[in-house]
Amino acid sequence: MRLQSLRWNEIDRAGLLLVPVGSLEQHGPHLPLDTDTRVATAVVDAAAGSVDGLLAPPVGYGASGEHEDFPGTISIGTATLRALLVEYGRSACRWADRLVLVNGHGGNAGALVGAVQLLRYEGRDVAWWPCVTPSGDAHAGRTETSLLLHIDPAAVRSGAAPGNTTPIAELMPQLRAHGVRALSPNGVLGDPTGASAPEGRELLDDLVVRLVEAVRRWTPDERGKLT
Repeated sequence: MRLQSLRWNEIDRAGLLLVPVGSLEQHGPHLPLDTDTRVATAVVDAAAGSVDGLLAPPVGYGASGEHEDFPGTISIGTATLRALLVEYGRSACRWADRLVLVNGHGGNAGALVGAVQLLRYEGRDVAWWPCVTPSGDAHAGRTETSLLLHIDPAAVRSGAAPGNTTPIAELMPQLRAHGVRALSPNGVLGDPTGASAPEGRELLDDLVVRLVEAVRRWTPDERGKLT
């Protein structure tokens, strides 16, 4: 059930509220700015029925400072996102027993950890979970392009080209210091040329299964992340 479609008197207590958290940032010349939000929303949408959860509208802005050299990116920063999520959790937990923030953008992690740790310290049963594919590339590459080809193929432009294919762990110091554009003029970190809708379906199915399992276990670690 979608929260925005309900009336207040149709909700007594919600056992679980699932909230997609994304971003509005460049994803190369071939993917839309809201790619992270679309992915997180698709994962939550597919998982909600299996965990008897209520699906909230997405938080569509994130901490995307590393992408701000590209037009269209709107970043609210880590501090503001953290504050937003804290107030969101305080309000939602007045009528929801549990809240899980399903994150589609890696740059949001610091805000999520800070917000969830505070909310849990205050006694609220809140956790977060990342939409991460262990073998995937970093940004607008094969992984995200495949996911979008499955979720919404009309949103993917033709002519996708490789960007910087250096492993993200090696790029992180320069990425933090100089931003994505200094390392990849087209904004891509990876190679989207081999992407396909069937691969995207497999990737989405895997994310959904892992989220459902994590919610059913409900064992947040010291950072508030579901394991």
